[in-house]
Amino acid sequence: MAQSAPCQISNDATPAGFDFAQLKGTNINPATGLATDYLNHFNEAIMLLEMLPMAPECKDDFLAWRPMSYREHFLASSFKHRDLAITAYEAVDPAYRRRLDDVADQMSKILIATHDGMKGDLTPDTIRILAEATARWLRPLVARAGAVINGEPISTKASDEPALQDAIDLLFDDTAEA
Repeated sequence: MAQSAPCQISNDATPAGFDFAQLKGTNINPATGLATDYLNHFNEAIMLLEMLPMAPECKDDFLAWRPMSYREHFLASSFKHRDLAITAYEAVDPAYRRRLDDVADQMSKILIATHDGMKGDLTPDTIRILAEATARWLRPLVARAGAVINGEPISTKASDEPALQDAIDLLFDDTAEA
């Protein structure tokens, strides 16, 4: 698997006048220009899924969760440096921004499929199986997104889209057995 070098922000790729030195002392990675705070959005969904087996009444809370892009998350956030996070995101190496967006899209698709599956009148056991399977699929994706945010070299291999569809299919195969 071919890999590129760790993320380096180049001045010619940044919005005019953006100074990456502004990122020092914030919770935005100064090497990548990305913030792990974005992952809180997905961790919230995982936390709700993990609660469902013991607290099925949290199903409505999970169903209220909606996917958000990086920008949308920070626009809705009370994150102290939210405007800086959005501006830095625009200046990030496009390959890293695209990779983070791809992983976030994968997580959102899994959560939307789970959301759609949970709309019906399910037994507590089916809810438990669906929630556990979804959380199991999401945890490594959150870790992958964190690696991108923290500047891990990105692969130049083809998209993970087929693997995503396999994950969604397996997720629903697991719930069909319940």
